[in-house]
Amino acid sequence: MAASSAARVVQGGLSRNLKELRIHLCQRSPASQGVRDFIKQHYVTLKKANPDFPILIRECSDVQPKLWARYAFGREKSVPLNNLNMDQVAKALENVVNSKA
Repeated sequence: MAASSAARVVQGGLSRNLKELRIHLCQRSPASQGVRDFIKQHYVTLKKANPDFPILIRECSDVQPKLWARYAFGREKSVPLNNLNMDQVAKALENVVNSKA
């Protein structure tokens, strides 16, 4: 499922309505493991498919993992990624990409 969700996001490109993605995670906490796995497996492909799109990865000790999406007109949406596996992180990313905010 993760591969298909991530592949859809990459192949379809990122939404015109979406202006920026930020991923916050901890380098060591078990709650961020799925996010670390997702980044390790999919970040390079996602960035290559969207070279001019800002995808920001922010690591901070003991931070709760979260995905932030900024849309047109400064609207933002955040999605908690606590204890999600790589497949669930990919699905959360797909949801924010397809969302209108």
